[in-house]
Amino acid sequence: MYSKSSWGGSVDPFILAKFRKAQAPDDADVFVSIVIFEFKDRDFVGVWPSADAAEKENICTQANIDKKLCNSTQIDEWILSPNATTESKNRLLSTKINLKDPGDTKYLVKKTGYYCVASASNADFKGTVEFRNAYGKLPAAQIAKLPFYAGITIVYAVIGVFWAFLYVQNRHDILPVQNYITAIILFLIVEQLMTWGFYDYQNGHGSNALAKVMMIIVSILNAGRNSFSFFLLLIVCMGYGVVKPSLGKTMVYVRFLALAHFVFGVIYAIGSLSITPDNAGPLVLFVILPLAGTLTAFYVWTLNSLNHTMKDLLERKQHVKAMMYKKLWWCILASIVVIFGFFFLNSFTFAERSDPDFVPDHWKTRWFILDGWLNLVYMVDIAYVAYLWRPTANNRRFAMSDEIAQDDEGFDMGSFGGSLDEEDARSPAGMDRQPSGQLSPVPPKPVNERAGGRASLDGETIFAVGEDADKWSDDESPRNSEERQKLTGKND
Repeated sequence: MYSKSSWGGSVDPFILAKFRKAQAPDDADVFVSIVIFEFKDRDFVGVWPSADAAEKENICTQANIDKKLCNSTQIDEWILSPNATTESKNRLLSTKINLKDPGDTKYLVKKTGYYCVASASNADFKGTVEFRNAYGKLPAAQIAKLPFYAGITIVYAVIGVFWAFLYVQNRHDILPVQNYITAIILFLIVEQLMTWGFYDYQNGHGSNALAKVMMIIVSILNAGRNSFSFFLLLIVCMGYGVVKPSLGKTMVYVRFLALAHFVFGVIYAIGSLSITPDNAGPLVLFVILPLAGTLTAFYVWTLNSLNHTMKDLLERKQHVKAMMYKKLWWCILASIVVIFGFFFLNSFTFAERSDPDFVPDHWKTRWFILDGWLNLVYMVDIAYVAYLWRPTANNRRFAMSDEIAQDDEGFDMGSFGGSLDEEDARSPAGMDRQPSGQLSPVPPKPVNERAGGRASLDGETIFAVGEDADKWSDDESPRNSEERQKLTGKND
């Protein structure tokens, strides 16, 4: 539980114990004894009867009164150490409740801590214990989820605003894969907002019927997010929209796999809510195995598709596109390393779960270990993929065009000069001839018939623009003059 100063609130935090009235003969003494304490003060509950005793004496009985372990005013109550009042960090409450006329027992919480309620009775009884924090009815171990999911929702909304700006700005040049990214960003905003709304409603109204319905909806949305994310990552790794304009029948198979993963994810979510670890049997395998199968199929297919796409681009010397997928590959690798590294570190922490101090020491951060950090990794991955595939002014030109492949040695000027020498060495008749049914894109170049070839281009003018641009050079051949007359319709 948290103190009032930790999270604020309108009420003082308290622990309230209520018991039902028990039916018993008039002369029977039916009671229940309870003790409320903070876990760090557990050593003050009960006393050791001797230095070599194996266990403590916890209830004040007549035998313990005779042993001077407690006094007669504490009969049937939990025994507290004599120094409990002065040395304990929090107040300890020990009381005896008559079940014939039970009253409410209230304990005010002044400090944040892991509080415990222990009971003992001489008869069967039924009762409830309410842990009421100042901020609301949400369990203390989950209150941190409220600002966490609110913050993630805001981050996704900011990503959506920037994406929408680029999308509208380049709306005439959008690729199909960018439409899928737009859809998943909108879906994530709704899903995270719904998750935050579920915890906010539970904080204000408790775990009622509507809260359970909202929990099922959140579970379904979570399954949809996972399926949609794997679907998007797979088609991106296949090169959809950038390398391939269409996936053909493969897209149908990918959609079927995503749909199957969604269905099995919903079944798993409902099963995890309705099946407790105590009554889980072999039937639980029929819930887990199908989901594990589709998840494995996504992993294998995605990695193989990414490797194939990168290999194809490198073979075709499409270095710019290959660099995009190389960055995506590093993003996936970094996510895998972070996930496995986090699990590796957590394994040392959970190795101490048998320690009585494990839960009291980790109850504040357990939600982040189980759920929070995975959402952060997922958010970073989505933001990075959206950045790599963001809408730009040259989307379609980049996607539908191929980079001109060149050798690593670069451009050779000698080859350019050699090609010109070969062209100049051709005969004038060869320059005049064109294939049947084709037109020359440019007028034939005047050729100096007195020179059979040139050893160099030095000192010669290839293009000249001046006042005499409309006149031919003095050494122009008669044949070329005739061609000029035909083209211009003028006589010199």
